[in-house]
Amino acid sequence: MVEFERHRPRLFALAYRMLGSAAEAEDAVQETYLRWHGTDRADIRSVEAWLTTILVNLCRTWLDSARARRETYVGPWLPEPVPTGHGELGPLESAEQRELVSMAFLALAERLSPTERAVFVLREAFGYAHREIADMLGLTESNAQQVYRRAAHRVHEEKPRFESAPAHARELVEKFLSAAQSGDLAALESMFTADIVALADGGSKVNAAKRPIVGAERVARYLLGLFGKIPSFGADISVVIEEVNAAPAFVVRADGAVLGTISVGFDGDSIASVQLVVNPDKLTYFASHDRV
Repeated sequence: MVEFERHRPRLFALAYRMLGSAAEAEDAVQETYLRWHGTDRADIRSVEAWLTTILVNLCRTWLDSARARRETYVGPWLPEPVPTGHGELGPLESAEQRELVSMAFLALAERLSPTERAVFVLREAFGYAHREIADMLGLTESNAQQVYRRAAHRVHEEKPRFESAPAHARELVEKFLSAAQSGDLAALESMFTADIVALADGGSKVNAAKRPIVGAERVARYLLGLFGKIPSFGADISVVIEEVNAAPAFVVRADGAVLGTISVGFDGDSIASVQLVVNPDKLTYFASHDRV
């Protein structure tokens, strides 16, 4: 048990990047533990390699079934937000590391096949060699390299113009919040790219926009409408800027309970995307690790 626990944080960080779901990542880690507990360890040469192999192949299988579930999902599907101010997803020191756990990137990664996603995550986020990845996934080394190149090309070609948040990201997010709370449409609109896209994930549990909202004016009016409704909740509502998925985001609480998160993606000094997660099923992990 002690030996497994040493690997648990890394395994969770890997599973979350694979699945985009904190709840499913915890389940994958627990299933890996059960297999570890039930196996004869005498022939295991590398505990890290063995656990990583079990976990990543579980995630590949789960991604296959998740695709079918998401075809019937009500409205846009977004990843589960994770608080990262206390190292929940491991070291996030570089811009590249932060981008790989951003809401925008995790949503984009859904377009990769399970094997492409596994190879890309193992290589880009954890630095495994192609030989090691091939052994884990049952591929040849040359095949692993080809899959990686294909995945990297798709990511490069398909990703929106989001870039790593600029150094003054928090300042921009603070201005965003100030404009939204004061109802300043012009100020809010001026912070957005012309083709900004807002997505809201309420699933079937919470009433939220069922289609993407596109364009600076439309997104600004939509957000002002949402912020304007906050006082009507009649509870102790707070909107606080916190680190979510390695970037400053808004966390909305009512009487201390998490109601939703609002994340943003940047294009230079402008905001190019907004992701709202209000589906309570996707806030369970966040709420259980809420340190406010």
